[in-house]
Amino acid sequence: MRIGFEAKRVFHNKTGLGNYSRDLVRILVKYYPENKYFLYNPKSAAQILFEANNENVFEKQPSTSFYKKFYNLWRQKGIVADLKADNIELFHGLSGEIPRGLKQQNIKSIVTIHDLIFVRFPNLYSYIDRKIHRYKSEKSANEADLIIAISAQTKNDIIEIFGVEASKIKVIYQGCHAVFKETFSDLDQQKVIKKFNLPEKFILNVGTIEVRKNVLLAVKAIKNTNIPLVIVGKETAYATEVKSYIAENNLENQVIFLNKLSLSELAMIYQMATIFVYPSFYEGFGIPIIEALYSKTPVITTKGGVFPEAGGPDSIYVDPNNAAALQKQLLYLWNNPTVCKEIASKGHQFVQKFNDESIAKELSKVYRRF
Repeated sequence: MRIGFEAKRVFHNKTGLGNYSRDLVRILVKYYPENKYFLYNPKSAAQILFEANNENVFEKQPSTSFYKKFYNLWRQKGIVADLKADNIELFHGLSGEIPRGLKQQNIKSIVTIHDLIFVRFPNLYSYIDRKIHRYKSEKSANEADLIIAISAQTKNDIIEIFGVEASKIKVIYQGCHAVFKETFSDLDQQKVIKKFNLPEKFILNVGTIEVRKNVLLAVKAIKNTNIPLVIVGKETAYATEVKSYIAENNLENQVIFLNKLSLSELAMIYQMATIFVYPSFYEGFGIPIIEALYSKTPVITTKGGVFPEAGGPDSIYVDPNNAAALQKQLLYLWNNPTVCKEIASKGHQFVQKFNDESIAKELSKVYRRF
């Protein structure tokens, strides 16, 4: 098949949607190299995040001076002429949107919808951003021939909020980057410990430091304990609130903030952590949970929502508003290494359902429908 992808995030986004997009292309190329994959990128990237091999993976940019200048218009409409010229049979919008005019050109389409956070947590978005996100997602959900939801939670949200028939939605889970499945030497780990001045034992949280991720609960949970917390993620205005609480409660020596790590450094920190804590209020899926489970690190996360889908039956779940409950579970695992090891082992077995080959097979089945 000749498959086209809306690939802005492949080339420009270093985190969530970018990682999803790059991993999806990577595993398809690995397991189904007979297809041709065309990645439609609206403009040149400032930093190389992905390189096409020009054998079965091709990067495509606007070909006219008009669309090179108005590249967002190209993404929304002009791209269709390029898809037609490239004999694209199927177009996959990887981040919740597809261009106008695909049906008129008899090009079948799939859209991946990751979450509807802008509906569930509207306070996290400006009025204009909420309107734009909703318009693009709802329009794409209605116009696409098929929707891929990254979790049953997201599928249910699409049905409830957009009124889409369940039969039009296929749940295909995300995996995670191969680096989180690697084994690192003690020497490499010691270099990371020294570089970031990490304690011998610590708990870990990974994700953008924002209200929805709720890392303040983890900070509150380590109060009156000797448990160090390492927080890895980009800071938003919410980080000021978190740091104020840390200062007011004399926790500066217990909390370490890290940012801009390499993937290998992050993977090693996951593997060295005693516990991974993820008290988020809402996620479309929760990739950090998967990364932790592949790292053989026990997970404490949130009750309900998507979290049991990602964390499986052996992770520990707590109320995201109850710091005392989280502290109780942290102390239990912190003081019981045998239990930690058992939970980590079972979690590692569970997470194999999200392996690359399984995801590639599911994607290929969907593509072959067209």
